[in-house]
Amino acid sequence: MFNLQNYSTQNIKNDLLSGAVVAVALIPEAIAFSFIAGVNPTVGLYAAFIIGLITSFMGGKAGMISGATGAVAVVFVSLGLSVHELHPNLSKEELSILVLHYILLTTLVAGAIQIVIGLLKMGKFIRLVPQPAMFGFVNGLAIVIAMAQFKFFAPTDSADGFLASLGASLEEHYWMYIIVVATMAIMHFLPKFTKAVPSGLVAIVLLTLIVYFTPIETKLVGELASLSNISFPTFVIPHVELITWDSLCIILPTALLVALVGLIESLLTLSVLDEMSGTRGSGNKECVALGSGNICSGLFGGMAGCAMIGQSIINYTSGGLGRLSSFTAAVLLIVLVVSFSDIIAIIPVAVLAGIMFMVSLGTFEFSSIKRIQYMPKSDAFVLIVVTVITVLADLAIAVISGIIISALVFAWEHAKIYARTTLDSDGKKVYLLDGPLFFASVTSFNEKFDVANDPSEVVIDFKNARVMDSSGVEAIDAITQKYKDANKTLTLRHLSTDCKNLLKNAGPFCTYAEDDPTYEVAVNI
Repeated sequence: MFNLQNYSTQNIKNDLLSGAVVAVALIPEAIAFSFIAGVNPTVGLYAAFIIGLITSFMGGKAGMISGATGAVAVVFVSLGLSVHELHPNLSKEELSILVLHYILLTTLVAGAIQIVIGLLKMGKFIRLVPQPAMFGFVNGLAIVIAMAQFKFFAPTDSADGFLASLGASLEEHYWMYIIVVATMAIMHFLPKFTKAVPSGLVAIVLLTLIVYFTPIETKLVGELASLSNISFPTFVIPHVELITWDSLCIILPTALLVALVGLIESLLTLSVLDEMSGTRGSGNKECVALGSGNICSGLFGGMAGCAMIGQSIINYTSGGLGRLSSFTAAVLLIVLVVSFSDIIAIIPVAVLAGIMFMVSLGTFEFSSIKRIQYMPKSDAFVLIVVTVITVLADLAIAVISGIIISALVFAWEHAKIYARTTLDSDGKKVYLLDGPLFFASVTSFNEKFDVANDPSEVVIDFKNARVMDSSGVEAIDAITQKYKDANKTLTLRHLSTDCKNLLKNAGPFCTYAEDDPTYEVAVNI
């Protein structure tokens, strides 16, 4: 909730103005994402309003913007195709309505999954994302944001052929290029003189007035979709009769993917804003807030969504640091769409594209390009792979791939355990181990021992080693059995109590000392 006592006049002004910029920028994005999902533009607009409103109160980071996003909308594309295959005989209108209700049901299930993940305190697992994967995610997303604007410059259809179409497009839209450059120039240079008013808002107002009062012809927001006769969202009950075994086979996997994609993008956005602001948000709180927002969205005719890194950075860089900014963005969005759709319709698309190009430049981690030559090759590989997959495939797949690659690299680099041998005063051979003993280092562990040629009494000292998992426990049992079969006496020193309790063959050969370690072994028993 808002703590107005901690708000200064400057804070309130910045939050209101930055929220206004974000609200206007959200409109074409929500419309575009609705088209991607194959539904009416109102579905995306309702989602942007409802999810943004709920997360502004409950979210884990003040000023973070949530709504309909491309990452989630892309998931719904496959759902629409599956619904079409399940109901091939329906008309286009009937299929459109059916797909919408499938999306609403999927949104409700995805929201419930996200709430459960938050209540189970699993949001902290975002810390498993390594820094190179984070850089790759941010860089890839910056490229995706920029590429998403190119469709506004595509040549219009023409019966005279492609060349005539291209010529007509260049003649018709050359003003778009000028407006984009003007927008970017305003956003770059205005903050050097004053930060009293967000530069994005100045660009929107100034260039819209110029286009409106001059004969400049350029594409307007109203040309993307009809914004007339839009009302406030009303309560909608999805068609529960759709819930059959065949439909659940479509809804449940899609809902799980929507939930994970939404959480990954939201928690990574939270991490990016944490780094920018120097303060730490709550990942678990954000999970619950996003799940609640998605459930409310599904009950009021909206699709699922998540945090929007582009709009969140717009809000942050425009001075919107409090919850009032995200609340303003959500409320102003629906007010503008419902009450002032005619005004929104005359905003040049090029202005919004210019703002998003600046967001793309601000999002891209240019420092990572300099760092890449100093990174270990494995980290550089992860950064590049995550960037490429984010651009070509999907954010969730990219991040998960980065985590898996990093984990495999870590396992490979730590797949060796070292040993040095000494003879004590009694003639016993002592193996002094150093390093982690887990599934990847078991082979290296077994290669250290010369059972056949060792003396009759052998000591294995784990003081500088650590048993990490059940594979390590099994390896200790196995080497113990080998010495036992060779009729040689083996003593195991400095194992933790937890490890000793897990040993079957080697348990009787363990010594107990005051300086035994106390770690626990990661194993299911």
